Amino acid sequence: MLGLEGPCWVGLGPDGGLAVSKEFGDVWLFGSARQPLCSLGDLTGYHFGSPAGVCTDVAGSVIVADEQRHQVTLFPWARAPICLVSEGLRWPLGVACVPQGQLMVADAEDGYIKVYQSYLEFA
Repeated sequence: MLGLEGPCWVGLGPDGGLAVSKEFGDVWLFGSARQPLCSLGDLTGYHFGSPAGVCTDVAGSVIVADEQRHQVTLFPWARAPICLVSEGLRWPLGVACVPQGQLMVADAEDGYIKVYQSYLEFA
């Protein structure tokens, strides 16, 4: 995959593809054959500050940690983005989720991995 401008973080995307956060304020989705599909900003009209960590949950929704906005946002398919966490985050860089519904956020400012018990109620 050549020609990406400012790729920062990469994670699994929906349906076996990739989600790539870009230094210049968007997250691109690529299909399983690594072909570009769309950007989350264009798809949803959402304006990122500085997207960092990305992951996909079991439903295929993309979750993005935004270090400039100090929040983690869920991008469910065919629905508006949902802010999952904003309180207590200072510099969220990494994000991961487990099938049981726990969300883990790496906060570089205070050096903690913060675990949130159930984000699935928002999905």
